[in-house]
Formats: sequence, C-alpha cells, structure tokens
Amino acid sequence: MLLRHLASILALPVIVILVIPFLLVSLFPFVLLWGVHYNTAIALFIVAKFFIGLGSILLFSTISLFVKKGEGTIAPWKPARKLIITGFYSHVRNPMHIGVFLILTGESIMSGSISLIIWTSLFVIGNLIYVPAIEEKKLAERYGDVYMIYKRSVPRWIPRASSWKPKTQT
Repeated sequence: MLLRHLASILALPVIVILVIPFLLVSLFPFVLLWGVHYNTAIALFIVAKFFIGLGSILLFSTISLFVKKGEGTIAPWKPARKLIITGFYSHVRNPMHIGVFLILTGESIMSGSISLIIWTSLFVIGNLIYVPAIEEKKLAERYGDVYMIYKRSVPRWIPRASSWKPKTQT
C-alpha cells in the first residue's frame, strides 16, 4: 500500500508542483520581476513563502488523511474507499486542490515566470471546471447519500469557519 501512495504522489502533485514548474522556468526563463525594488522583492518573497508553506501544510495533511482514513490513494485509479470528512475536509471539500493552488501561486510569485503564471492559471481554471463537472459526480456515485449530505454542508472552495460533523458524530 505504501508503494501505491508513493506512486500516486509522484504521479500527481510532484509532477504538477515540481516537475512542470521546473521545466517551464528552465525552458521559458522570461521573468516579470527583474528590476523591482529590493523592498518589493523581499515582500513578494515573504508572500510567496507563506503561500508555499500554507499550501504544503494543506497538501501533506490531506495526503496523510488518505493514508490514515481513506483506505486508498489520492490517485483516481486507486481512490479512497472511505469518504474523508475530518481534518481540513471538515472545513472545505477540496483542501488538497487548494494546497496545490497555493503552492503554484507561491512558486509563480517567487519566480516571476510568465510561463509558470500561465501554467498556474490554466491548472486552477481546469480544476474549477473539472471538480464540479466530473469529480463531484464520481464522488456522489461512489459514496451516495453520505457525500450528498457532506456536499450540502461543506463548501467547495471557501472554507467554513467551524468544522462540520455529521449528525451521527456528536
């Protein structure tokens, strides 16, 4: 099972947040931030690090939940057998996606790379379309009424302030 988790992590987040950004910045090195004032560069660096740090916390904690609670992987070809509704998932339905969005945004700010900004934008827009159009339908088929109650109770992208617990978990 550990190998399946590692394979899915290497196949998905590592490619999206490390391999593709590295290739884009290497192959298309045009950068927007050359010549910015030193103080501006420092501020952008701090903001970028904050986004990458927060995104990493979201990403790694949600991957951990797939291992501990989901009995599956993050990969669609070996999905979680159990619906995960604890941790960050009790505040927002897509914390892993949000984590990746934040990491890519931080990388884009830090590098100033136009190609990476475009990749980040396309990835975010693609997921904003994919999640409601395809992923949520598959989750509804897999988990049925439990997912539908969760879906009605927990927002897709903007986290709720308090954690949600199903009525059976008081």
